Amino acid sequence: MVEILQAQNAEQIAYWNGPGGQHWVDRQQAQDEMLAPVSAILLDRAQIVPGERIIDVGCGCGATTRAFAERVGATGRVLGVDISAPMLERAGQVAPEGAPVEFLLADATVHPFEPARSDLIASRFGVMFFAEPAVSFANLRQALRPGGRLTFVCWREPRLNPWLMAPLQAAYNHVPKLPELGPEDPGPFSFASEARVHRILGQAGFSEIAMEACDLALDISVGGGLDAAVESALQIGPASRALEGQPADVIAAAAGSIREALAPFVREQAVVLPASIWIVTARNP
Repeated sequence: MVEILQAQNAEQIAYWNGPGGQHWVDRQQAQDEMLAPVSAILLDRAQIVPGERIIDVGCGCGATTRAFAERVGATGRVLGVDISAPMLERAGQVAPEGAPVEFLLADATVHPFEPARSDLIASRFGVMFFAEPAVSFANLRQALRPGGRLTFVCWREPRLNPWLMAPLQAAYNHVPKLPELGPEDPGPFSFASEARVHRILGQAGFSEIAMEACDLALDISVGGGLDAAVESALQIGPASRALEGQPADVIAAAAGSIREALAPFVREQAVVLPASIWIVTARNP
């Protein structure tokens, strides 16, 4: 189980240690390939140099942890932190032998990180699920040396991310809508508001907060064509959550609707849809 648990994060911990986390493990390679453009942007903005110490928050199956480790080299160290035991198990399996990485099963909101030792805290979509994000970021900031950096990417608003919303809207032809999340509730779009992110990081004690919008095009099929794109939507993302627990005939009908919704985005063996992220940077004063 998670080393230290904040009660408010219990729902997320249960989800990522259950079917949600297992779906990511099952699709680890495909998801790493699909999100490679995002990882490349994160690496560029993080400005990593050899010898640095990095904490990768919400590292999942470790794609960004491995990439950070390549940048810091043998004299650096990368700590990948996540609440999902199955995803961390896969991260350990695919990490190169001898890489300067360590994986920790813990709730980053309350884990007692070694104070003032890290040069960078980074995350690819791992920070939007905190129940009390200002508390979580304040705890993480304690791990940074003075002048240390924060760099993470998060999704902008749903309308700018058809790669997630188009399959979901198609699924809604067959199943009830997911419970509507409030603007402060944890979820994939909980950091879409620029004002909210500035407020959270300011409350956590960060300075020099900056946010850069970046539009992308993601091949959700990873070169596998329309069938692979439909399968991806059924396994990961909001459409999969909406269909969770539904009978086979409903899922089959929803798959047909998702296929119709994605067909206009087919480009040979790719299925390319728009996406949009914030690239967030800040410093520990």
